[in-house]
Amino acid sequence: MAEKLRLKIINPQKVAYNKEVDEIVLPGKEGDFGVLYGHTPFLTSIRPGTILIRVGNDYDYFSIHNGFAEIDFDKVNIVTETIEHSSDIDKERAEQARKRAERRLKEKGDIDFRRAEAALHRAIARIKTIELS
Repeated sequence: MAEKLRLKIINPQKVAYNKEVDEIVLPGKEGDFGVLYGHTPFLTSIRPGTILIRVGNDYDYFSIHNGFAEIDFDKVNIVTETIEHSSDIDKERAEQARKRAERRLKEKGDIDFRRAEAALHRAIARIKTIELS
């Protein structure tokens, strides 16, 4: 029997996920990366994107918006601002948020570029999560 990882995902409101899993794929700042039991320990930042979690033959998908991941050989701890399960995401709202952010980024004048760009990345991450699930 393969060894399992303990995955804990924490946001400011609660412990959003706390289970044993077989595999995790995370959106790192330098690209997506997978984690299995026995992984080399490290600490990394997380960008907006999709977390894939595999338990046996079952897959779960979550949209995550920035955070940090602490990887150890037998556990992964993730601290994030926001996390949403794919079933909780409203695709139409995510599409509208993407369009609003794109419009703001195209506008000339006094806009908070970083905030608009962050909103765009969050919306794209939510849409991608739905499409993958």
